[in-house]
Amino acid sequence: MSVRVLLVDDEPLIRAGLRAIIDSEDGLSVAGEAADGAEVPGLVARLRPDVVLMDVRMPAVDGIRATTHLMSTVESPPKVIVVTTFENDDYVYDALRAGASGFLLKRARPEEIVAAIRTVLAGESLLFPAAIRRLAAHQTPSPRGDGLAGAGLTEREREVLRLMAGGLSNVEIAGELYLGVQTVKTHVGNVLAKLGARDRTQAVIRAYDSGFVTPAG
Repeated sequence: MSVRVLLVDDEPLIRAGLRAIIDSEDGLSVAGEAADGAEVPGLVARLRPDVVLMDVRMPAVDGIRATTHLMSTVESPPKVIVVTTFENDDYVYDALRAGASGFLLKRARPEEIVAAIRTVLAGESLLFPAAIRRLAAHQTPSPRGDGLAGAGLTEREREVLRLMAGGLSNVEIAGELYLGVQTVKTHVGNVLAKLGARDRTQAVIRAYDSGFVTPAG
């Protein structure tokens, strides 16, 4: 089945460029378009996209508010990738906090856009971990140092979460810890459940915000 993508951007040229890239790729198709975040709830309900490429800054309802609404009102929301002009945009980190699974720069190459869609759908690795680390460096973490102390993570799960934040995929974590890939998937699932996170991006954001891991390492 083709992966259905909803494009949300107030610039028609950006939408046209993204459509051309996505529709030319096997297994991907554009399900619809919107010029503002206000249109997103209705389109998601009607079109049921797998992924939403969402401009983070729009005139009426921006990508943060639209993402927050999706995550809080849709039972099985699509993956959201926010699209931004500037990598160090604080709006991006706020969108990740709101539930977005990753972000893309508007100047990204076609192959990077396609890879980003496939990466967030697979959920096996973090999208652009170094960029997320740089964004986290501009935030103020929990003063407690480890705000996840009450989450009930085992020592192994804490190790896995640190490696997730470092950008390692499940296969890479398995190699690092000398575990089977299926065992790592189980640990990742436990981490997500205990943190109440939808995906590994949300778990990593929680780790940074809590002070469990720091951008410095």
